[in-house]
Amino acid sequence: MSKREDKFTRRRLRSSYFSVVISISLVLFVLGLFGLLILNTQEITRSVKENFSLTILLDEDASKAEVNQFFTTLQVAPYTREVQIISKEDAAEELKQTLDEDFVDFLGYNPLRDGIELRLKAEELEVSKLENLQADFEARDFVTEVVYDKLLIEKMNENLKLLSYGLLGGAVLLTLIAIALINSSIRLAIYSKRFLIKTMQLVGATKNFIRKPFLLKSLLHGIIGSVMAVGLLALLLYYLQQYVPGLAEMQKIQQLILLAAGIIVSGLVISLSCTFFALRKYLNLKTDQLYF
Repeated sequence: MSKREDKFTRRRLRSSYFSVVISISLVLFVLGLFGLLILNTQEITRSVKENFSLTILLDEDASKAEVNQFFTTLQVAPYTREVQIISKEDAAEELKQTLDEDFVDFLGYNPLRDGIELRLKAEELEVSKLENLQADFEARDFVTEVVYDKLLIEKMNENLKLLSYGLLGGAVLLTLIAIALINSSIRLAIYSKRFLIKTMQLVGATKNFIRKPFLLKSLLHGIIGSVMAVGLLALLLYYLQQYVPGLAEMQKIQQLILLAAGIIVSGLVISLSCTFFALRKYLNLKTDQLYF
């Protein structure tokens, strides 16, 4: 009879350990998925911002030497992502394709001007910085006007800021949920061993002696669960890259390594801390309280 009970107890322990590992891995997988979403959102935000451009319209009497010198200055400027000269003939051809009508023949002349299209780095796309650049460029004699959509940039920055706050709040909330779920699973596993813990205390075992095997087991569970979560995340990312065009180009290996390290560290810290506090509760209980 005792052998059957012993087998049943070991089976229950294995089942509780398995459920803890699965809980840790699934919760960390969801947390990592959210982290991946945040990283990709940052890359998408950067890509959207860097697609905006300023058009610097040049005076008809501007000398070629002045324009070339200005163009070279823009190329090496710290705020520049990409810059190109657009002749009025190229601008007319582009507008002709957009309107599907040859307005040059209709007017009898080309009303457009030569210009420079400047794309800025994402962190430079702030209205205050753009206004400073506009003032600086328009102070030059050969520049007639700097054109950009100020209202659209303001709205875009506001919406992206709201999105960032929303993602940050979601990350905090999801982290709290992850801690609560993992804590619940670990507490249930330790609850099933409360009588074993009290028996060890009654025979003279110290609290540190009792904690040690539980914490080591918890460390192992955290490692296994974290590695499983990282593996699931890598597998999902691999398959998504096959079906989502451009997703592979957005991934940065350094960020992915940091995300994986963050998942593993989170799994270890959460698992160890939850085990420690759950053990403290049962180590401080009296024998008659174990039945409640």
